[in-house]
Amino acid sequence: AVVIFLTGIPISYYSAKYSIDMDLLTRGAGFGYLGSTLTSVIYASFTFIFFALEGSIMAQALELGLHIPLAVGYLICSLIILPLVIYGMTALSKMQVWTQPVWLVLMVAPFVSVAIQEPEKFSQFTHFAGNSPTGSSISMLGVGAGAGVALSLIAQIGEQVDYLRFMPDKTPENAGKWWGAVLSAGPGWVVLGAAKQIGGAFLAFYIAGSVGLSKANEPIQQYVHGFKTFAAPVALGLATFFVILSQIKINSTNAYSGSLSWSNFFSRLTHRHPGRVVYIFLNVGIALALMEGGVFGFLNTVLGFYSNVA
Repeated sequence: AVVIFLTGIPISYYSAKYSIDMDLLTRGAGFGYLGSTLTSVIYASFTFIFFALEGSIMAQALELGLHIPLAVGYLICSLIILPLVIYGMTALSKMQVWTQPVWLVLMVAPFVSVAIQEPEKFSQFTHFAGNSPTGSSISMLGVGAGAGVALSLIAQIGEQVDYLRFMPDKTPENAGKWWGAVLSAGPGWVVLGAAKQIGGAFLAFYIAGSVGLSKANEPIQQYVHGFKTFAAPVALGLATFFVILSQIKINSTNAYSGSLSWSNFFSRLTHRHPGRVVYIFLNVGIALALMEGGVFGFLNTVLGFYSNVA
């Protein structure tokens, strides 16, 4: 998280200051015309890989909550994003703002409930050894393996930039608020991101005894059991709604940012620009193929490889 935060500061600053996206940033940073073309492909691959992973999570929620087969769920998860993304950043920004309060409440509710009813679980979690041969002591090999997967998220700053480039100009009057917005919406995403990773690990530990280790890493399972601690009759419905809402918020940005990257890439190669909407379908189509291929099953392998590329 520290590495991702520090690398995101200059990118966020220059994007907000000059109102430019990642493509123009890479060109201005010395990569040049052809170099920024290559980085556009790398970034586009980030968006469809994570679209596929997040879409798989949504499909798991549809399967458990609505009994929709995974293969059909993958298609639904792809199609549901298209109307939101086609209308561009204005529609996306409104959707993100309107849904944020509900999302935040639902995200933290299970942790508050467990803290009140079973506070000892947090202490037990800090001593949980998992499958580590070294027990509960720190394994640098394990730390490195975990960091290798987590560092694949370093390219997330590109999606934050797609919002930051619409920042107003910095003036002496708004300098404090301007910096606060840039740091929180730019590299600051990883603060909440790291907290969510720790929270997900805790919920996986919390439910592993009930659903088994193979299912404990599924967010829908985590939140069903989390909501059961205080709202058992509606736990499945709440968890399904929360996971679907979360993945729509994430994947709408993945699809939008990916379409911009593909547009930049192909306009350089073909010197034609058929419009961003064409590349929305391309990006979502690639992600759908990955979902149907079962990308969630080899999550660590995919992210570990991508962290090296990024």
